[in-house]
Order: sequence, then C-alpha cells, then structure tokens
Amino acid sequence: MTTSTDPGLARRRLWQLMSPTLPVGAYSYSGGLEYAIEAGWVGDADGVADWLQGQLRHTLGRVDIPLLARLYDAWRRDDRAAVVRYSHWLRASRETSELVGEDQHMGRALARLLNALDIPEAEPWTRAPETSWAALYALALVRWEIPLAEGAEAYLWAWCENQVAAAIKLVPLGQTAGQRLLLELAAPIGDAAAAGLHLDDHDIGGTAPGVAIASSLHETQYSRLFRS
Repeated sequence: MTTSTDPGLARRRLWQLMSPTLPVGAYSYSGGLEYAIEAGWVGDADGVADWLQGQLRHTLGRVDIPLLARLYDAWRRDDRAAVVRYSHWLRASRETSELVGEDQHMGRALARLLNALDIPEAEPWTRAPETSWAALYALALVRWEIPLAEGAEAYLWAWCENQVAAAIKLVPLGQTAGQRLLLELAAPIGDAAAAGLHLDDHDIGGTAPGVAIASSLHETQYSRLFRS
C-alpha cells in the first residue's frame, strides 16, 4: 500500500476500525456477561466495572494484546506462517467453544470486509479454521499504517464499549451510567495495553475462571439475548 502524505489518515482509519458500526457482529456477543448477570454475580455498575477490569488485567492485557503485537509484526514481515502460529496460540487460549466461535466469527467477518476494502490478503481468512479477530485486526493496522500502540488501546476500547452496551441492556443500566463506566475504564485500558505490549513470550497467558464458567453456562442458558 502506498504511504499516505496525510498524517491524520491512519488515525481516521483507526476510528473506522473501532467503530460500533463496523459490520462484524460484535454487538451480538456478551462474552459470558449475560449469564453472570442472570446468575446474580454481577448486578450493578460497580459489578460490571469489576468484571471488565478483571478481564483487562488478567486476560486481554496478558493474552490478546501481546499476541496482537506479534501478529502485527508478522504481517509487517509478510510471514503467514507466523500469523497462523500466533492465531493458533490465541485460539488455544479461549476457554469455551462460545469464546472460540465468537473470535472466529468476528475474524471471518472482518476478513470479508477488509477484502472488500481492497486488502486482498484478507480473503483466505474468510474460511481458514484458525481465523481470529486479532489476526485480521492486526492486518488492518499494518495495511492502514496505524501505530501498534494506538491500535492496541483501540482494540481494548472497542471490547469495553461492546461489553458496556451489553450491560446497559442486561443489568439494566442507564445511558449515563454506561458513559460513566467507559470514563472509568479509560485508565485501565491504557494500563492493560501498555503492559501487554511489553510481555515476553514466556509471560503470555492468563485466565479469568469466572468468565470461563459464565461463558460455558451461557451456551445452554434457556433464555438469552446474546449469541452463543
């Protein structure tokens, strides 16, 4: 891709990539939050804040972000084998079939979109079994010349925004309470992104047992708004 002479173009491309209007189906998943609310584990804005900050610290910041950094580097080197390897690593870190399916579905949707937006390397990933959201997101960052640090924060912000939108429906919370939550999450997002980008390979890994249990139970929850 030709380097742009517009210094703000990459930033605006990032806004597009993190927009809730991006047609990848993120809005249809709750990541276990729906069951946690149904079971009474999470019942108010403070509970949602704890639920999300725990995942930022223990899973997204310790798994998603360091692997996103490695996927970014692999795409910059056009090393497809490395992209596949890190995608498998990410898939193996998902603790339920629901979380694996969410990652694959959103990754394939982003692959179709990027292919339509003139990033042809995305096309094989529309059907590859190891497709992940982070792999295609990293491809977009590289091809649109978006700095990794900014992309990592946006990755976490978009995840938090989707989770807060789910919480507004499920708890339920008001719109103002949702915005207050996002205001509170801004600092932990920055901390998790910065920490994750500096992890060595042997430090990558994390777990949130409550989220894994909630996600697995959500797969058979009788009544639900969000996809499993």
